[in-house]
Amino acid sequence: MYTELKFTSACFRQHEIFAVSTSAVRRSSYRTSFHGEYRRAGQPRDNSPPWKKIRFSFAKGVEGVQKHFWLLKEEILGRWVGPQGRPLKEHMLEQTRVQWDFRGPDSLKQWIVSSDQEIGGRSEVYLKLSRNNSTCLVYGTLCSTPPRDGETRYSGYCTLCSKRLLGSFDRKKHIDWTSFNTLHLRIRGDGRPWMINIATETYFSHQKNDMYNYFLYTRGGPYWQDVKIPFSKFFLSSRGRIQDNQHPIWLDKVNTIAFTLADKADGPFQLEIDFIGVCNDRAHTEDFAYELYKRNPEV
Repeated sequence: MYTELKFTSACFRQHEIFAVSTSAVRRSSYRTSFHGEYRRAGQPRDNSPPWKKIRFSFAKGVEGVQKHFWLLKEEILGRWVGPQGRPLKEHMLEQTRVQWDFRGPDSLKQWIVSSDQEIGGRSEVYLKLSRNNSTCLVYGTLCSTPPRDGETRYSGYCTLCSKRLLGSFDRKKHIDWTSFNTLHLRIRGDGRPWMINIATETYFSHQKNDMYNYFLYTRGGPYWQDVKIPFSKFFLSSRGRIQDNQHPIWLDKVNTIAFTLADKADGPFQLEIDFIGVCNDRAHTEDFAYELYKRNPEV
């Protein structure tokens, strides 16, 4: 346990690019939030009024109102059916759930891809459906050459991040995984190591960069790989730094999940994903894999 945490800490010190990549995941989802948009070093700040960036369209306004009222109707009717719009018996007996699958072009709209091009890097990442339109393929080229801006020292990352769920009138919604204890993936990679980032809801604004991370090792080759990672293995980090004060992941307020590649190996890469789900493994009884230190030990 201590050796594993020490090893992950050394990896984060060696690859400080994870601090940039995890921030990029947040910026992709909250680019228009009050925290402000990322600005590269040496570029002037955009001081134009916010109302000048708004594109007024009466047709889109009417379409948006109809969409939100339809979502509100579905939410009200779903409350009468049961939790999350499903019968109570089905919700209580549920052992597995496929949270994201890729069975058509509409499924790709739930994801965002980003790379170090946001900070002036040269990495490229793309997202598309496979030939049979049943899986998604994340591919591109990784380049760890930092931009010549005089400030950025590390570069070279590519990220695939899910969009945050929104209810009617753009209300923030959370994913509830309290009935499950294991993350289940079916992937096919090229042998590169990835980082899985799970973002949950936070109380304060200075915790906006907090994430729960764990490593994803792909085998490579033509065969599919079923990966099951218990939620107890995920450790807390902020801006790519492992925190001393660890605590289990909040499974009732999950916002997004992301996959980050930053292994310093320049060249092409690809990762094919069949589905991303959760399951309840009865054989796994561990609550948390790391020590929970007391700030004020009892005398």
